[in-house]
Amino acid sequence: MGNRLTQIATRTGDDGSTGLGDNTRVPKDHLRVHAMGDVDELNSSIGLLLCEPMPDAVRELLVDVQHQLFNLGGELSMPGFTLLKPDALLQLDNALAAHNATLPRLAEFILPAGTRAAAHAHVCRTVARRAERAVVALGQGEQINAAPRQYLNRLSDLLFVLARVLNRVDGGDDVYWKSERMARAQAQD
Repeated sequence: MGNRLTQIATRTGDDGSTGLGDNTRVPKDHLRVHAMGDVDELNSSIGLLLCEPMPDAVRELLVDVQHQLFNLGGELSMPGFTLLKPDALLQLDNALAAHNATLPRLAEFILPAGTRAAAHAHVCRTVARRAERAVVALGQGEQINAAPRQYLNRLSDLLFVLARVLNRVDGGDDVYWKSERMARAQAQD
């Protein structure tokens, strides 16, 4: 990995550029910097989510996700370098399968609401989708590994599922969208 920061206020970015992990400099509005920033924001958002009460297994998973996001950000900061390992994606797939198995099937769209923890998980999900879009945009112009895009895609799915799990921690439920279809079905019952 490139040089680690020992000083935060370097003033080297005052000209509107920033250094990548391979010591090259790019404009701060470069697509790579957007992708790195969105991944950093996602990691910070998950840090905020971790301030909420939640089951230990969910907490441990999210802490590991934070470490993987740091790897993902490092990979984005060093063109041509690989830090995100295949087992990181496998961990998300396994967590998705395990948590989905505990949830009832969705009959309708749900609102990003419920408990405070679930609402934070939904915010994290939307930030993950934005980070994914930024990585996709970067990949259209530069060669990048598939793993960062795949990880963010799967992570946003997992965050949706975890929001549903967190809504049920104390016996709660999802907050369902009141669609016309659901209203008609309820009226017929």
